[in-house]
Amino acid sequence: MFGKSLAEYVRLQSWILVAIVAVWAARFGLSLAGSPAARWASVTWVLLIGSVYYGIVGPARGFGRFKQLYPPNLIQGVLSGILVAVAIAVAIFTGQDNIYTVPEFSGGQDGKNWFHAFAHVVLAGAIVVPLLGWLVSSIAMFVTRRVSPARG
Repeated sequence: MFGKSLAEYVRLQSWILVAIVAVWAARFGLSLAGSPAARWASVTWVLLIGSVYYGIVGPARGFGRFKQLYPPNLIQGVLSGILVAVAIAVAIFTGQDNIYTVPEFSGGQDGKNWFHAFAHVVLAGAIVVPLLGWLVSSIAMFVTRRVSPARG
């Protein structure tokens, strides 16, 4: 996509993808254990860090076009959406809430429903997160280009 393969995008963002899975697992596990510390583990912050990282480091690694910043944001958005949907599915099947389904983190509603899982994968994961992430990445790349010494 945009002159790069899926493998190239995954290589660019591999440590971010690992961090997304690790933070999700910590948050999910802590919430199942009943620990209030679960609220401090945030996948959203990892997504934001990733978006900034792509804009700063991407150009130095051959991802220097604004449109090349969209795929890594799409990949991380879909991954995080799938992981949250898994946590929601676990809550649906077990009947036990977790951090991803309690009303406090589900818009005041019972989060144990399939529309909620679908929304995380499709609406948030494949549409909202990638677009907002691309915007953040683009701003980071624009600023990086302005403050970096001229190459040549």
